[in-house]
Amino acid sequence: MALSKRDTATADADYPVQKSDAEWKAELSPAAFRVLREHGTERAGTSPLNAEKRHGVFCCAGCGHPLFDSETKFESGTGWPSFWAPEDGAVGTTTDRSFFMVRTEVHCANCGGHLGHVFPDGPPPTGQRYCMNGVAMRFDPTG
Repeated sequence: MALSKRDTATADADYPVQKSDAEWKAELSPAAFRVLREHGTERAGTSPLNAEKRHGVFCCAGCGHPLFDSETKFESGTGWPSFWAPEDGAVGTTTDRSFFMVRTEVHCANCGGHLGHVFPDGPPPTGQRYCMNGVAMRFDPTG
């Protein structure tokens, strides 16, 4: 997805982790690169993280930054891992105007990688649904 289809804040931001496209391509799978660095979307129902039920933390697949605690994960029925709240300071948002609609894009606050979108139709206590691409994350089980 071209930068013109979203706010330039993500592209222009100074993130703690910055790498060239060549470095990202060398470190990420093609699917993860497409989602994290090119703002792609994985096909619904394809991520094993959607069925992950263990206690742990979902981290950015690009930089390892902790994003979501498993306690905030819920089954949204959308086919993507969904959460009602991120870890404090873990994500940022920008306006995504692609595909002839306006949505709120969610990105990693540490490397700027595209994670997915947030919608106002989630469960209490926040009412938010952070609909994330599983390929943009990895799961670190704890305990």
